[in-house]
Amino acid sequence: MRKVSILAAAMLLTFTGSALAAEKCPIDTRQSKAVGESTGRKVQKSFEAYQAGNIDEAISVLLEASPKGEFDVAYVSRMLGNFYAEKGQMDKSIKYLKTAVDADILGGVDHAGTLRLYADLLLQEKKYKEAISYYRKWMAFTCKTDVTVYKRMAISYTELEQWNDALKTIDEGIKQAETPDKGLYQLKFTSLFQMKKYKEATKVLEVAVSLFPGDKNLWVQLAQLYLLTEDMDHALETYEVAYEAGFLESGDNIVRLSQLLASKGSPYRGAKILEKHMKSGLVKKDEKNLSMLAGFFHQAKELKEAAAYYGQAAAVSKDGKLYLKQGRILSLDQKYSDAVTVLKQALDAGLDNPGEAQFELALAYLNLKNLKAAYSYAQQAAKDKKTAKSAASYLSYIKEKARLAKVSL
Repeated sequence: MRKVSILAAAMLLTFTGSALAAEKCPIDTRQSKAVGESTGRKVQKSFEAYQAGNIDEAISVLLEASPKGEFDVAYVSRMLGNFYAEKGQMDKSIKYLKTAVDADILGGVDHAGTLRLYADLLLQEKKYKEAISYYRKWMAFTCKTDVTVYKRMAISYTELEQWNDALKTIDEGIKQAETPDKGLYQLKFTSLFQMKKYKEATKVLEVAVSLFPGDKNLWVQLAQLYLLTEDMDHALETYEVAYEAGFLESGDNIVRLSQLLASKGSPYRGAKILEKHMKSGLVKKDEKNLSMLAGFFHQAKELKEAAAYYGQAAAVSKDGKLYLKQGRILSLDQKYSDAVTVLKQALDAGLDNPGEAQFELALAYLNLKNLKAAYSYAQQAAKDKKTAKSAASYLSYIKEKARLAKVSL
């Protein structure tokens, strides 16, 4: 036999006719009473079936009852509503609970419990306006201020997109809470964000991370909000704190941190973080991220790494522009033979302005002292509008070098 639930115990207490002391609050002035004899027998039999673990029989017994009088109808309806809720049949539960709460005749504890359950089910079934109404009736009847109730009303207001009402309810809940409630702060942030009050939303998150420093989502949200408000210094600071704490669990957030580091004068650290998590598989090793990584290393003047990652990006996409970037960096690093190979790959892959690669080839061959090849590629580059002027100036220079070296072009 299963244990009797708190709900069942409360029903039994009411059935036996316990009374509450009268006080000013409605719950305390509402006297409990027993159901009629005929209804009482059905209620007792139903309750025994429930205690024995046979909820279907408990429901069946109550459905056979023919309660007389408003109180008996409300009482039986309350029991059926609770049983159907336990079975997950919410439509039926709501139907019977509405009968019980609208009768407004049950004893104090019973009526309060029924109001609360009915409001909870309305919220669960997305009947937000009605849920708010019955939560407020529960508060008025019990004279209680419950943080969970404030939070559920706030959820209802946000679902209805009644942001100002949501904020008022949330602030009241925060005021009443004995200990900080994370859900209320999250709802306040959401409401302000939806109202496009980003600075106020940022302040809420700043308070929230101080109260709940172990919540990784709050740190990420705060960092992203700083980005949205273009507060890059605080965005970077927050991302770094989150990273060191192990809170950045997505590739996108690692990329954002790396980008911020690079833009704020730390491209090498940004590159190393991005490289580490690319190797681990957290950051996708695609053309976009490989090219970005190469750019960070280039910015940090780490030419070997920059060239290598531009090469990997080019190998993925077969993009001539990426081969061109790799070739230029190899030339800058005085790896002229390697540059020649890569620049030819750029031409084979296709470029909108092939003269760019041809001119770089001319310079690479010039450094390799291959004047004939340098002259040939300079001539080709001179035919491209983008490089014509630069190539033309080098043609004269190469000719003079060839004349002095007695090399036939």
